[in-house]
Amino acid sequence: MKKSVLSFIAIFIAFVAMSQQEVQVQSGPQLSLDKDIHDYGTMLQNGDGLCHFTVTNSGNEPLIISNAKGSRGCTVPKWSKEPIMPGETTVIDVKYATNRIGPINKSVTISSNAVNTPTKVIRIKGKVIKPEDAEASPIMKNSEGAPTVE
Repeated sequence: MKKSVLSFIAIFIAFVAMSQQEVQVQSGPQLSLDKDIHDYGTMLQNGDGLCHFTVTNSGNEPLIISNAKGSRGCTVPKWSKEPIMPGETTVIDVKYATNRIGPINKSVTISSNAVNTPTKVIRIKGKVIKPEDAEASPIMKNSEGAPTVE
């Protein structure tokens, strides 16, 4: 009985000590994105392959995007080299060359000084079709409301 009372007291003390510890918040710049994937849907050959990813600094120090690199030469990102202050946003534009027919499945790797994700991979996907193939298909809209062909 004495051992069980001592065990109970030890567990109770450990529980109280753990519940009084404060949760530590990670200090520094933090990268947050509005989306990880942009879906173009089905689009026409030589159509507009531009899309946007909104980046927010959800940390408490300036966020610096040092590089953004497409997985292939047909995927070209553009971003501001200026620091993104805490709570502020910027946009990474990604341009896909739509001259090739077929599926799109590419990535862009973002490198930054973010403490939560110093390297972040975003993706683009979809399908490029010939204009003559679109004549038989009804015009639809992709996930962002842009015209697409289904």
